[in-house]
Amino acid sequence: MEVSETSRQAPSVHAWKPQLTAAHDMLGPRLEAFYRDLHAHPELSMHERETSAKVATWLGRCGYEVTTGVGRTGVVGVLRNGGGPTVLMRADMDALPVEEKTGRADASHIRVKAPDGRTVPVMHACGHDVHITCLMGVAELLAAARQHWRGTLMMVAQPGEETLQGARAMMGDGLYERFGRPDVALAQHVGALEVGMVGHHRGATTMASANLRVRIFGKGGHGSQPQNAVDPVVIAAYLVTRLQTIVSREMDVLRGGAVITVGHIHAGSQSNIIPDEAVLELTVRTPTNDLQQKVIDAIRRMARAECEAGRSPRPPDIEVMSQTRVMVNDDSYFTRVRSAHAAWFGEERILDPGMLSGSEDFPYFAGELRHGDQGEVPIVYWYFGGTSHEVWKRAPGRTMMEKLQHLPSNHSPQFDPSLDCLRFGCESLLLAALACLGEEPSSLAAARTRH
Repeated sequence: MEVSETSRQAPSVHAWKPQLTAAHDMLGPRLEAFYRDLHAHPELSMHERETSAKVATWLGRCGYEVTTGVGRTGVVGVLRNGGGPTVLMRADMDALPVEEKTGRADASHIRVKAPDGRTVPVMHACGHDVHITCLMGVAELLAAARQHWRGTLMMVAQPGEETLQGARAMMGDGLYERFGRPDVALAQHVGALEVGMVGHHRGATTMASANLRVRIFGKGGHGSQPQNAVDPVVIAAYLVTRLQTIVSREMDVLRGGAVITVGHIHAGSQSNIIPDEAVLELTVRTPTNDLQQKVIDAIRRMARAECEAGRSPRPPDIEVMSQTRVMVNDDSYFTRVRSAHAAWFGEERILDPGMLSGSEDFPYFAGELRHGDQGEVPIVYWYFGGTSHEVWKRAPGRTMMEKLQHLPSNHSPQFDPSLDCLRFGCESLLLAALACLGEEPSSLAAARTRH
């Protein structure tokens, strides 16, 4: 399609947006096949080798300069298209140790050996297969329409989001030093909202998170003679309940609370044996970075005190396995992206979910903190719906919140995003990218009228 020099100088969605339906129709079957393949073959965090290879092949075919092995299994695709902003778009690749129970024809039956030696099922229970598929769709759409925009695209397929390792690993591997510092970094996340809904929240969007392991040491012995042993199970049991008093008795209720969840306990091998040790793994969520450190310090204090009270022969080992900080949307780019979505999808399809207790390692793409919680690189993060209209309509409840209570959410073995959300997620990410490349919301609205 021929374009004037004026349209070359400033991106104009309405110059090529009418072709989007046809482009989606042509791209759709390949995207669906790509998605089904990813869904049937999930890989655990930092082990996404097959997924990385599939991403690299797709990006290479679209004309991107592709680099693999960034931060171990990460992939970076760069497409330079003249002077203009550099826009990073990130999608996560890893799956979870969850047994799929969706009943889908392409359901995962994968079982692998986890880092701790256990054999576990693996499932894309958080929609990362959707995220990667949408990133590939947008990468191809923008590559095919490069006469309508100017700048540089940096497509990032990130490993290890679920373990909060991947973003830091890629940054530590010189992401910006090797490929250039972007003007803005974008990411989105599918959830149980109805397809067509977009969730935007200004400012702090997700909480700081830390995952800890506490190893409690005892003295093994016979279950019938506890006086001759030191029982780490009893110490662990006291600690599990004691930790909840950090939230209920040490946090200022008016300044935001915190969440402490012990998700894994392991001790012993048989009912009549007092084991030598007990291991707890827990997650901490806080609305501020400062509060995160306060909670971690309190956990250390309580663990040491409980071990001393229980006659443990040595202090506990306390390890912060992974952590991430509060994610803060850049105000200026947030306004651009939200306005673009509202202009195209309609203001009635935009909602504000507030700050969520979930966490992300995407904030590390903001680089070093400049002041407060703001990083060097502006970031924008939003949510989009994955539940089909039919399933949403059948869900019990009259309000959105009532329906969400009855729908499988992220990390559920029944989490099953609709195929309809692939196109919607592509449009959502595409519109955000174009807005950050310079597209005005008024142009998006005009295009929407003709779409």
